[in-house]
Amino acid sequence: MGEALRKMSTIEDLNNLDLPEGQRAELIDGELYLVGVPTRKHQEIVGGVFYAIYNHIAEHNGSCKVYVSPLGVRLFADDSTYVEPDICVICDRDKLNDEGCNGAPELVVEVTSPSTRSRDCLLKFMKYKAAGVKEYWLIDPERDILDVYYFETEQTERFTFHDKVPSTVCDGLVVDFAKMNLD
Repeated sequence: MGEALRKMSTIEDLNNLDLPEGQRAELIDGELYLVGVPTRKHQEIVGGVFYAIYNHIAEHNGSCKVYVSPLGVRLFADDSTYVEPDICVICDRDKLNDEGCNGAPELVVEVTSPSTRSRDCLLKFMKYKAAGVKEYWLIDPERDILDVYYFETEQTERFTFHDKVPSTVCDGLVVDFAKMNLD
């Protein structure tokens, strides 16, 4: 499911696809990619990270909004690249409309799977960086690690599922992976 299926041209073409119920797809540089069904551990990670970010924003009266997939993101506010990150944080509310986000979120979280690993690690990494995402969390549930890419400072940090992971996007946010009881 990680390979491009066929050449697409726009999001309109993607929207006109007759996909089976529950099937999702992304469009990157005009190429269509089907998104597989997530595993239980994938969902536990997404739920735990979303919960931590949402609570932090709510407790601190933050202006940012956090969304869980399937929120549509047009990375370059055009019709050639449409992604649905596992989690994204958007602080510029002018980017939001009823269909999703037009432009780069400040923070993107992707949980890899065997079918998405190369796309998440290479293709999406490059697209998120080029679009202006400030921080990219790439979580590998098979290895119990996550890499945090701070694109503005060109720094990377590696964490394990026993660590507390800070974010520069939401002031004071620290996600404690040990509290998620991931097994």
